Amino acid sequence: MLTVHHLATSQSERIVWLCEELGIPYELKRYERRTDNKLAPAEYKALHPMGIAPIITDGDLVLGESAAIVEYIIQTYGDGRLVLKRGDAEFADYLYWFHFANGTLQPTLGRVMGLERVDPSPANGPLQQSKVRLDLLFAMLEQRLGAVPYLAGAELTAADIMSVFSLSTMRLFRPVDLAPYPNIRAYLQRIGARPAYQRAMAKGDPGFAPLLG
Repeated sequence: MLTVHHLATSQSERIVWLCEELGIPYELKRYERRTDNKLAPAEYKALHPMGIAPIITDGDLVLGESAAIVEYIIQTYGDGRLVLKRGDAEFADYLYWFHFANGTLQPTLGRVMGLERVDPSPANGPLQQSKVRLDLLFAMLEQRLGAVPYLAGAELTAADIMSVFSLSTMRLFRPVDLAPYPNIRAYLQRIGARPAYQRAMAKGDPGFAPLLG
């Protein structure tokens, strides 16, 4: 049985959502964050050497890293759904936005968050440079989502599943004002209307209202 080990309000929400979109059987194990520092509890950290979310187990397999897990589940259980393949018109767009999520967007958000904790002042040059980069990334997303309903084009793909956490739940940790980005806000509303997303969030983080506005 495929088991998704979900840490509350974390990137592992992607994997719960993926399984719900694919409609595949899986076991969900939830772990609450520690009350003292909001980090993963010891039993979660013991699952994998990195000790960070997400993590799945499948028989003897223990696998971390969102993108690796998404590809593993789609290829093993999903019959290749939610991906585009070579020869598809939007294949390159799919590849770009799939890797954009954890290759660029999430690291930049994390860098800004870390630098702000060290020194939030305008004198912090690396912070100001990172904020400029973050503004550029959101401008790119805004432009893209003004042209197509989903990141790879007309249909939801794994590129969206990889990206939505950074635009929604991540804002619990590093707020981002989405007022200047009506296309991103409309996109998040489309995501929030999907039954599979609603089921995933209700199962993974019951009582938590997704940050979709």
